Amino acid sequence: MDTGLEKARARAEELRREIEHHDYRYYVLDDPEISDARYDALMRELTALEKEYPQLITPASPTRRVGGQPREGFAPVRHRTPLLSLANAFDEGELFDFDRRVRQALSGETVEYVVELKIDGLAVALRYENSRFVQGATRGDGETGEEITPNLKTVRAMPLRLRRTVPVLEVRGEVYMPKRSFARLNEAREEAGEPLFANPRNAAAGSLRQLDPAVTAARQLSLFVYGVGEAGGLDLQSHSQTLDVLAELGFPVNRERRLFADMEGIIDYCRRWQQARFDLAYAIDGLVIKVNSLEQQARLGATMKSPRWAIAYKFPAEQAKSRVLGIMLRVGRTGVLTPTAILEPVHLAGTTVSRATLHNEDIIRERDIRIGDAVLVQKAGDIIPEVVAAVPEDRTGKEEPFVMPSVCPACGAAVVRPPGEAATRCTNLACPARRREGLIHFVSRHAMDIGGLGPAVLGQLLAAGLVRDPADLYTLRHEDLAALERLGDKSAANLLQAIAKSKANPLHRLIFALGIRHVGERAARILAGHFGSLDRLTRATREELQAIPEIGPAIADSVVNFFAGEQNRRVLEKLAAAGVNMRQEAEAPAGGRPLAGKVFVLTGTLAGFTRQQAQELIEGLGGRVASSVSKKTSYVVAGEDPGGKYDRALALGVPVMREDQFTALVAGAGAEQSGNRPSGGQAENSRT
Repeated sequence: MDTGLEKARARAEELRREIEHHDYRYYVLDDPEISDARYDALMRELTALEKEYPQLITPASPTRRVGGQPREGFAPVRHRTPLLSLANAFDEGELFDFDRRVRQALSGETVEYVVELKIDGLAVALRYENSRFVQGATRGDGETGEEITPNLKTVRAMPLRLRRTVPVLEVRGEVYMPKRSFARLNEAREEAGEPLFANPRNAAAGSLRQLDPAVTAARQLSLFVYGVGEAGGLDLQSHSQTLDVLAELGFPVNRERRLFADMEGIIDYCRRWQQARFDLAYAIDGLVIKVNSLEQQARLGATMKSPRWAIAYKFPAEQAKSRVLGIMLRVGRTGVLTPTAILEPVHLAGTTVSRATLHNEDIIRERDIRIGDAVLVQKAGDIIPEVVAAVPEDRTGKEEPFVMPSVCPACGAAVVRPPGEAATRCTNLACPARRREGLIHFVSRHAMDIGGLGPAVLGQLLAAGLVRDPADLYTLRHEDLAALERLGDKSAANLLQAIAKSKANPLHRLIFALGIRHVGERAARILAGHFGSLDRLTRATREELQAIPEIGPAIADSVVNFFAGEQNRRVLEKLAAAGVNMRQEAEAPAGGRPLAGKVFVLTGTLAGFTRQQAQELIEGLGGRVASSVSKKTSYVVAGEDPGGKYDRALALGVPVMREDQFTALVAGAGAEQSGNRPSGGQAENSRT
């Protein structure tokens, strides 16, 4: 017997179980137990074992979530049970009609309904045999879908094997793109001059139907399951019980669901979610109402297209009317000219909107949007303001058509629009706007976070010739800054202090700040954790990069090409000479992380911290910051003018902290981490 192989086999299985456990904690329960660095270390160890002993690789291994060769197409999959779509209700009267039809068909029986959020994503069917994921498919026409198994494996919220033995199980769910991932994806596509996705649903659908699974993995999709098509070995009596069992098996099941005995309560619930949806980290476009009893569902049956026991209540599209005061052009880091409408301020989806993207010249022409037009504005996926259409009947004759200029508005160089592309680009590599946008990104709060160094100051530094690249920021002197307009000795000193402080930032912040195409915050963290130093990353090959889970060919090529550039290498040498941190810090021991296991949600404006500073403070002490409030939330930190998250915290009984209490808590936790006695404040509604 090969004892080395057997030891490796046992360790590989131990690692798989541990990684699956942490995937479940992070992606399903939203309650991680370890840091990203520790998780990455586990994944690296398993990858190395499987590389040394290829015979240990299994289809259900976490390392198989990313990889494989791009395919030529998608094979058809016939659903054993039709994956029907839902009938829609657009007003309260149609909900009452649905209730009346159900009760008439069930001859006066007691009826109970389950109400769930209608996730705005792509319907999928997931098949498990002997508790292992074997096949995934799209809805298609309801009878036949497309086989997308390798792509679905990249969705980390989806278990590759179940938490207990089930002979056969097919579940139905919705793959979606979180709002944050959607915004970042469109920002990257806009920078690259690529067409933007209209909403998170389109983005999720486009991501799942990639022939290369690595592209899907980079899109950071997630999943909620909502039902079963086949359940061998499970005794299921009701829909609510089904959801509970699916959660026990390890599936992500949306927690926002309730039982109702009458339609009046359901309508009140729909009204509440019509506004509360804006606080969610994902997009919903309505609610789904289902008869709870599976036996009653079976008797109610279905039409050719939809079940008679369920209906989707669709929220009305929230639009507002405004007027285009002007159209400005922004020159991005890659030279793309992006038109933006300057609008009369209008309240929309919980915020005041005064600007909206127009995407590109073709869209302006197709929608015939003119300067001075009355227009309809909405938020794509409740996130990005966009102009939907002009209102031609309101025209006075004074409106002016928009014409894309032939020269760059920032530098006067010629602009070009390559054949087949929608983007118009500045041809000048030294364009000050391109350079300025790169610097704005470098100092932004999610990158090097140099407070006080905003666009206006950067513009002055560029105009004065004091800064040409990011490394020049670290050579600035007090007299350079004090001489700038509207800056004085105190502001100059504060800026220099912020610049000096940024030298100690974690490595992943520097990698993100460099503006490498396709490398967002998540990819930067992965690269920093894997390579440990910028020097090691600069020498990485495409093969080394693509061997890392979640790093696909596009990111690998982009990283290699970036560090191959002589000018980029010179900037890195200058940054190193200035003392900017270029190594990954060692992970703090678990015992020295006093906020480990605590989940925080931030709302409102904090006086003493930026959101990013507060988040890093919490994460540095072992805690985690979430984007939405749930029963798993430990504390909600409320600044000035808190939003719906504050109300939701009170409704759920989640402890709410004022800023002074939060400051006391982190100060005490910091003292504890340093070995001193902690102190802290009491939250407003904290539980004993």
